[in-house]
Amino acid sequence: MIPSAVLAGIVFAVGLVVADMTSPGRIIGFLDITGAWDPTLAFVMVGAIGVYAPIARIARKRRPLFAREMHWPEPSVIDTRLVGGAAMFGIGWGLSGFCPGPALVATGTGRGDTLIFVGTMVAGIAIVKALALVLVAAPRNRRTDS
Repeated sequence: MIPSAVLAGIVFAVGLVVADMTSPGRIIGFLDITGAWDPTLAFVMVGAIGVYAPIARIARKRRPLFAREMHWPEPSVIDTRLVGGAAMFGIGWGLSGFCPGPALVATGTGRGDTLIFVGTMVAGIAIVKALALVLVAAPRNRRTDS
């Protein structure tokens, strides 16, 4: 199971490099719809959907080889945490031109902006996890009517 995940990761990374999705300029160009718009990311997305959609449809009809059942994502509630996270992701993506996956692949270039982005991304993840632990562990002030 692990070797197939490693292989999938390598194929994904190579695809990102070949499509130049590790270049922040390419992403900023895609987001610049009123200026010098670069549609490359749209073509990459359409290509990815074209590969994923039929395979997912086939997979949903099959039984897994190494598990009792498939574990498909469940629909979730749209809450403040989801909207806030999506907003932070979008703002970070728009300002930096990096998405987390391509940024991790781009660390292989050793570029300073990439390393700073990945470092701050990891720090942000650690801070959010630490805050979540603090909030879960904190006693809740509940009003009781006695």
